[in-house]
Formats: sequence, C-alpha cells, structure tokens
Amino acid sequence: MTLEELGWSEDFERAFAEHARRGLVPARLVRETPINYGAFLVDGEGELEEIDVVLSGKVWHEASCDAELPAVGDWVAVELGGEHEDHVIRARLPRRSCFSRKVPGKSVEEQVIGANVDVVAVVTDPGPDHNPRRMERYFTLIGRSGAKPLVLVNKRDAFPAGQCEAAVEELRELSPDAEIHLTSALQGDGLELLKSRLGPGTTMCIVGSSGVGKSTLVNQLYGEDWQWTGEVNEVTGKGRHTTVGRELVPLPGGGMLIDNPGMREIQMWTDERTLRESFSDVEALASRCRFSDCKHGTDKGCAIREAVEAGELEVERLESFLRLDEEVEELQRRAKKRQMAGERWAKRNRKVKARNLEDRIDLEREQRGEWR
Repeated sequence: MTLEELGWSEDFERAFAEHARRGLVPARLVRETPINYGAFLVDGEGELEEIDVVLSGKVWHEASCDAELPAVGDWVAVELGGEHEDHVIRARLPRRSCFSRKVPGKSVEEQVIGANVDVVAVVTDPGPDHNPRRMERYFTLIGRSGAKPLVLVNKRDAFPAGQCEAAVEELRELSPDAEIHLTSALQGDGLELLKSRLGPGTTMCIVGSSGVGKSTLVNQLYGEDWQWTGEVNEVTGKGRHTTVGRELVPLPGGGMLIDNPGMREIQMWTDERTLRESFSDVEALASRCRFSDCKHGTDKGCAIREAVEAGELEVERLESFLRLDEEVEELQRRAKKRQMAGERWAKRNRKVKARNLEDRIDLEREQRGEWR
C-alpha cells in the first residue's frame, strides 16, 4: 500500500519537505484515545504498518484550541523512537478539509469529526430519524468543511415507497447540490453507489444518528463484522451506539472510511457567510425587505414574512434560518468574550513576568554590590 492510497498528495508532499530534512516520517492518524493515537505509515518495504504515537509537548502548547490539535484523518510528521521508546508527533500538516461541529453543551470549542475528508455521508431514514431541520445543519457544516455531501436515506425496505420518496424529495429541496439516495443496508442496496464514490486515496466520513444502519453499512463495505450492530427499538427507532470511537478504516476495494459514534447533537460551528450561502433562498427574499436591518418579524415591508404568508416559503425553514443565525451570532459573541478574556490574562502574565524579571535583576545587582 502506498502513501497515495492513504490520501497523500503533492500538497502534503510540499508541506512535509522541511520535516523530511529533519528525518521525520509521514503518518496518517486513524484512531484517537485519551492517552495516544493510532497511525498508519508505509514502511521501507511498502507495507502498511500501524503504530502508536504520542503528542509532543511543543505541538500541544502551540495549539491555540483543541481543534488545532491532531485529529483522526490528519497527516502528521512523526519521529520514530527506538526500542522501548515512544514514536512522537512533532508536527501536524495543514488540512485540506475539516468536518467539524461545536462541542455539545455550552462550550464554544470546535470539535473535529474528521480531517482531510473528501465526502461526508449522512445516514438517516424516512421514519423517526427524518428531520429536515437537522439536515439543514448537516448541509451547512458540510458546506463549510470543503467536502462533498452525500445523503443515504436508509431502511427503504421498512417504510412505504411514498414515504421514502417524499423524504428524499424534501431533502433535495433543502440542498439541490447534494447527492441523495434511497438505500437498504439490510438488502445491500446502495452499496455499489457508495463504492463508486470511494477509491484509492479517497476518504469518506460517515455520520448520523444511532440506530439508522451506519454500522451495518460499514460492515458491508469492509466485508466483515468490523463493528457490531445492536437492536433498534421498533417504537422509537433508536438503537444502542454500535460505534464507540472515531476511527479511520481502510477498505478492501480502496478508499478509507471514518466511522463515528451516533451523533445526538449537531450544533453549529460555522461563519455567517457559510450560513447565508446555505439559505440563499431566504437571503434573496431578505434583500427585498424595505429596511436593511429588518428582523423579519413585525417590521413593515418584510419580504420574507410576505413570502411565508403567500405560501412561497415554509415557516419551518424561516424559523430554522433564524435559529441558526442566532446560534452563529451567540457563538461569535462568546468566542469574542473568550478571546478578550485570554488577551487580558496574557497581558497580566506579561506584566507579572516583567515585574519578576526586574526583581531578579535588582536582586542580582544587590548581590554583586552594585547598589549605591
């Protein structure tokens, strides 16, 4: 197996040149644990080898936030250790793409789901998991990541054909550029489509709620029971988490898959520009509002409200846009607040260090008898 089959490219080669001169080797992270990482590298005989690597203190301290630390899918420069010595990550190469979300909860941190991803495949179903508002969030995050969106509306065998087609059509209206297909993991339907989107050097990240058939699809793609699958409650449509950790898996037919635990919460981590692009239809209406600062509520001359009243825009889509807009605004406000707090802390530390330095210099001068 070659580096190219792992996703290596000329851009990574150029970025790695300075590290190669230091005797480091390239490796791609495939697993993350609380204490170390698993990484793939190609040995001198061209064989794929998996090693455990640890993060150097320098890389840790230079990262301004957790999202800048190495994550699954990243290419890193590794210093190979000798016998009974750790292999150490000395640098992370610049990412070609990055699929991420906001860390669940009140934190303003970004959580990387997969780095250097070519395709993000979202698995859902036409039944209990069908949620256009959540899919709008997925489409926005994928658009920001730089990867291509692919949606698998799974379990077509478990729901009426009309319900399946309606779910697909609704999602296509939300994102005309996304590939959206009906599949049945149990019947093997749609696997050829997935395989056609994969190939040597291609990385696909697969996400979705627990119990929608993600692990079954992974098993079939891999050709064996790579992940175990759990039972799904027939009433709620929910199942046990069958993927317990993020992991990059090479596929026998070529390409790599990043499988993820079921994602209960999809919070925004994006900017205003990406959000506007994802809701271009709402933005087009907003440009026709009488006032540029229109809040799209009770303001006079609101083109968006008129479109809703005329049935040209679904009220749910407008509410989703306003909700996401509020989330992005709040995220930016809290991030700015955190930045200001960090700057105040850094300024205080500089003053303390300067004062300590002056005290030490004074003490040294006094010990040398330089005081008069």
